[in-house]
Amino acid sequence: MNTKGTKMNTKATKMDTKATKSRGRSWLSLLSLFVIFVSSFVIFVSAFQAPQRIVSLVPAVTEMLFAIGAGPQVVAVSSYDREPPEVRTLPRVGALLDPDVERILSIRPDLVITYGSQTDLQQQLERASIALFDYRHAGLADITSTIRRLGGVTGHAAQAERTAGSIEDRLAEVRAKAAAGLRPRTLLVFGRERGALRNIYASGGRGFLHDMLEAAGGINVFADIARESVQATTELVLARAPDVILEVRSADIESDAEASREAQSWSPLASVPAVRNRRVIVLTGQGLTVPGPRVAEVVERMFQALHRTP
Repeated sequence: MNTKGTKMNTKATKMDTKATKSRGRSWLSLLSLFVIFVSSFVIFVSAFQAPQRIVSLVPAVTEMLFAIGAGPQVVAVSSYDREPPEVRTLPRVGALLDPDVERILSIRPDLVITYGSQTDLQQQLERASIALFDYRHAGLADITSTIRRLGGVTGHAAQAERTAGSIEDRLAEVRAKAAAGLRPRTLLVFGRERGALRNIYASGGRGFLHDMLEAAGGINVFADIARESVQATTELVLARAPDVILEVRSADIESDAEASREAQSWSPLASVPAVRNRRVIVLTGQGLTVPGPRVAEVVERMFQALHRTP
């Protein structure tokens, strides 16, 4: 019996030792998994750190970056960037048709904002392992969605949400006011030779300008043309007979007197209702044709112009 009991105690001791070793191995395995998880998480976070050296080749997106608090991360801009004032001292790296690739690379960006048609530039940047933010002008709703996307990419999601939400709230207010009034048939012009009715470019039935006009309470006389722009001859303007001609001129008119003279350029088309009823309006100022964070302000100005008494 004693011999048998001794054997059983020895066997039990071996089993306890084996169980202890097994539990030790389990804890080691769990610890190893935890270390792997933490390491992977650190790698994941570092891989998605917000960019600190952004080059923007799109003026509208540059304005968005500054509006959401990412301005200090912008290190270079396009040749045509003018707003906000902070960009005027930044290095210039070309524009849509002539990006300076060598200069861009020398700045060592970790994110470059490109336009959708800049495929050659995009390929060169991808070969250099530089991250891209691909942008293309679209409708009014795309402006706020782009602002939100930029917020996520640059580490400013909360401020981007506030900025986009504020724009949407202001637009909703204008739409509500416009819905209660008349909707004049409007020719929205964004380009024309100074002092002449040549090379007239107007909004077609697509794009942010068309959407802005509709939000302001106007009916686009070219809404049936599924393009962003229409080169409008005087014959075409006569045929469409708009009730209002609304011009948006961002840079080439600096005074009310000049704007008045430009409005008089339409006088040869006296049979057009807009001209006959003195409903030719020229809006001036920076940002009128930029699909950026100032769009709500522009739509408010359009609404006031369309619904004021001549």
